[in-house]
Parts: sequence; C-alpha cells; structure tokens
Amino acid sequence: MFDQQNGSLSAGPDRERVPPLYERELPVYAIVRAGGRQEKVSVGDVLIIDKVSGKAGDSIALTPLLVVDGSTVTSDSDKLAKVTVKAEVVKPAKGPKITIMKYKNKTGYRKRQGHRQHLTQVKITAIDA
Repeated sequence: MFDQQNGSLSAGPDRERVPPLYERELPVYAIVRAGGRQEKVSVGDVLIIDKVSGKAGDSIALTPLLVVDGSTVTSDSDKLAKVTVKAEVVKPAKGPKITIMKYKNKTGYRKRQGHRQHLTQVKITAIDA
C-alpha cells in the first residue's frame, strides 16, 4: 500500500512485513546419494528412496555429495567426509504396479506378470556440517 504522507510503500493492515534479504535465514541443504539416485534434501524433508534395511524409527546415514550452508558451498571430498546427513525411517512403501505382457502371434503364447518395487519412506533429521 502506498503511503502518501511519506511517499513510501508500507505493509497494509492485512499484510505481514517481509524482511529484507539480509535478514532472512539462508537455506541449508545437501545433495545426497540415495538408492542409486541423487536427491536434494534439507532438514524436515520426507522422501521415498529404494528399500533400505531397518524398521520404522531406525536412524540411517546418507552419503552427501554437496552441501550448501547459506553462501558456503562444500563439494570437496575431504570436507564432505566430515559431513553427516542423518535420516529416520518412517515406514516401508511400495511403488506403482507395473504390468508386463508378453505375446507372440500365431502360437497362443501369452504371459502376464506384475511387479511392485519395494521402497522406504525416510525423514531427514539432521545435516551436520
């Protein structure tokens, strides 16, 4: 809302104040290797990865490939050896059903098969740099 008395923009009564960029908290996130893929994670994220051994509530460690802490980017393997990304197993999950059909004409050969990939849902609990 434009304030005509002092000629500036101000937050109206129904808007909250947006802090300037230097006051905002810069994000901390990591790129981790999880089940043959790379995932971008930050603390509190819940993601689904390939099946890992462990029950619900167990803690697992993920391998970091890159860590961004505000304006600091860490990609050196010696420094990344000291970084730990911890996650907690939430529950086991399954992927979508995939139907496989094999058919050869003129012979009566038909084969039907299904598959569901076993997955694990995890929650990122800590990124210790």
